[in-house]
Amino acid sequence: MSIEPFDAVDVIHAKRDGGVVPEPALRWMVDAYTRGYVSDAQMASFAMAIFQRGMERDEIRVLTDAMIASGERMSFADLGKKTVDKHSTGGVGDKITLPLAPLVASFGVAVPQLSGRGLGHTGGTLDKLEAIPGWRAALSNEEMFAQMRGDVGAVICAAGSGLAPADKKLYALRDVTGTVEAIPLIASSIMSKKIAEGTDALVLDVKFGSGAFMKDIDRARELARTMVALGTDSGVATTALLTDMSVPLGLAIGNANEVRESVEILAGGGPSDVRELTVALAREMLALSGMPDADVEGALDNGRAMDVWNAMIRAQDGDPDAALPTPRETHTITASADGFVTAMDALPFGVAAWRLGAGRARAEDAVVHAAGVDLHVKPGDSVRAGQALFTLSADDAARFPRAIEALEGAWTIGDTAPTATPLVRERITA
Repeated sequence: MSIEPFDAVDVIHAKRDGGVVPEPALRWMVDAYTRGYVSDAQMASFAMAIFQRGMERDEIRVLTDAMIASGERMSFADLGKKTVDKHSTGGVGDKITLPLAPLVASFGVAVPQLSGRGLGHTGGTLDKLEAIPGWRAALSNEEMFAQMRGDVGAVICAAGSGLAPADKKLYALRDVTGTVEAIPLIASSIMSKKIAEGTDALVLDVKFGSGAFMKDIDRARELARTMVALGTDSGVATTALLTDMSVPLGLAIGNANEVRESVEILAGGGPSDVRELTVALAREMLALSGMPDADVEGALDNGRAMDVWNAMIRAQDGDPDAALPTPRETHTITASADGFVTAMDALPFGVAAWRLGAGRARAEDAVVHAAGVDLHVKPGDSVRAGQALFTLSADDAARFPRAIEALEGAWTIGDTAPTATPLVRERITA
């Protein structure tokens, strides 16, 4: 029987008392937890100590690196082209990955977009794409590499279980121990997977506001700076945009309806805010790939990005021309008075879509691809009494009352239009 070089209780004490955990002890703690020597109870105590005491930059780097070392590390060095990825911290109506990946790939850059599923009010990229008949999320590494190496260039798929298994174990623990919001744990969770993925460059879309994980812009900024530092320290060219998630993004919240909206963007149309953010992130990604002057908007307007989208969907056995699921039941909410839409709180709309069946309460739940909310107005729009504001969609009308309840007080109509605020607030670099 081997003797362990450290003791979990000593590591917990060090962080609980506000100290810096030495690098060898921190690496051991992650490894020992991954192999089951350190118990869930001990790691939960350590996570709470981190939540309360924080971590220094070098500690977060070591924690992230230890999580990477717990599994495999991919390399795209043999692709023959640069790779760039994007990660969003998630929000309501955030379907940007769908048009963004093929748009960037249309410039000859490989985009390995390893994505996840939704839980609660934030939707999952894979859930949205699975609304497309035949499309599959699970690809082997060989299939993923072939898709990026060839003419398609972009792949959106599920991450393999081999990347940062320590994070998978710790993530589940954080969810049930009240330590989800700890910035060192959020940053190391996201960046361990992205760095292990092996991309050359990474752009982070860090959201703030009611529909975001981080409600406060100062906390979102701290998270963005922490993650940019982690990427930079690991040799990944990393930048971040701070973007406003106070209002739902676009006009569609759900799965199939968000795919439809993404295709509109790829056809040169779609809501202006979705196009604006898609273009801003594409410019960041292409600048990190050595193309700061790429005509991003031209690639949307001339069909180049749409061609890559069609090829990407077909490569994963989907039919880009097939009809998307439509709901069995709809319910429309109308304006009670004339005026302007002065406010629209993102979070209740995400909750409403979730209650309609577009999201899941547990990881094992199935989503209803046709369920969701379609917005007919946004803040600043003028409305007349009786005009349609939002349409709720579900496969079971019994879901409508709780979704309507979630939306009570979620929007206001006033006499004057509100002042517009910028969607992209800040750009953060190393």
